[in-house]
Amino acid sequence: MIDAERGSTLSCMAVKSLFPILRTRDLERLRRFYTDAFGARVSYRYEQDGIEVYVAFEIGGGSLALGWDPEVDRGESIALWLYVDDIDAAYRRAVTAGADSVDAPAAMPWGEMVAQVRDPDGNALYLGVPSPG
Repeated sequence: MIDAERGSTLSCMAVKSLFPILRTRDLERLRRFYTDAFGARVSYRYEQDGIEVYVAFEIGGGSLALGWDPEVDRGESIALWLYVDDIDAAYRRAVTAGADSVDAPAAMPWGEMVAQVRDPDGNALYLGVPSPG
């Protein structure tokens, strides 16, 4: 693959899908809002220590997720999730392109491999490989 802007060859890492994650201090309030306002249907939820910390929705033809973060500040509440085929390559490529590393690729309790970086403007990007099966 050729990067038209730079004229260089890119590695074969591919993004499989992506969706926004709204981080919130009050996940229940935001979950009710998107369900009531837009008919969002829960497609996945994850609890940690008995607390709901993540909810994924289908809304129309799109996807949206909410993540509980007790320390998030207003204006820092959005993150972008990218499922990739090679997390190590995607992480290296993002950091080489100018992202700041937050967390290197690691196995998560829910079975996915995940890394986190911040783009040059400070936006949170999660890179993930879906759990097998």
